[in-house]
Amino acid sequence: MSTEHDGADALMTAITGEPLPPGAREDAAFLAEHRAAEADLAVLREQLGLIGHALAEPPPAAPAPEPARSVRPSPRPRRRAFSLALGGLAVAAAASVMAGMGWLMSGGGTGAADSSSLDAGSSAEKQSDAGGVAFGSARYLACSGLVAEGEATAVERLPGTTTLRITLSLTRVYLPEVPEEDAKGSKPDEEQVFVVDENVVPGIRAGDPVLVGVPRGADQPDFWAVGERQIALERAMVTASLPEARELTCG
Repeated sequence: MSTEHDGADALMTAITGEPLPPGAREDAAFLAEHRAAEADLAVLREQLGLIGHALAEPPPAAPAPEPARSVRPSPRPRRRAFSLALGGLAVAAAASVMAGMGWLMSGGGTGAADSSSLDAGSSAEKQSDAGGVAFGSARYLACSGLVAEGEATAVERLPGTTTLRITLSLTRVYLPEVPEEDAKGSKPDEEQVFVVDENVVPGIRAGDPVLVGVPRGADQPDFWAVGERQIALERAMVTASLPEARELTCG
């Protein structure tokens, strides 16, 4: 049981934030219990805040989900049943969040900013996997003619069709890699125009950040990532795979 002073419970006083009862500051046992309860509650609030943030806005992908932070151990020989129950709830909820994020990363999409971007990511993932080579892998990059980020400066629907004409202003080019001294005449045009079915990039709008992959010899991308969160995931894979891709030949 929690320590009491004149009928006041140390744990409940910490939870409710009520002032300490008269004379409690002279009661060493009650005061120690109250301070420990406040420390535990602060840790639990931080845990629940992290969980709420993760549920509301999934964080950028990482190679592996970080383990949930555990509640700070109490210096007392035993934990109160109430604190232990809340701590277990926080850890279980955090584990559920991480498991859900892992499912999204492995098979349910890549965590775009909104539902339309998520659909676009799923479509792009299917395209890249159709050839048995995942986008961003060293094998994919070795056979790519263009891998670049940009901004959709114009999105126009061709009259009477489901086809979109998308104009991209390139901001970062991963491939082809052009040395500074050879940039003249070898660098891809800063503006690229692609014509695709709207189902490939549903919901794309002018101003959206975009990452595309175009196979060598092709004139249309086989991969699209729309939205900064989705791009961040793919960017990490591309930059990590580039060194190995330089050592491979397409075949």
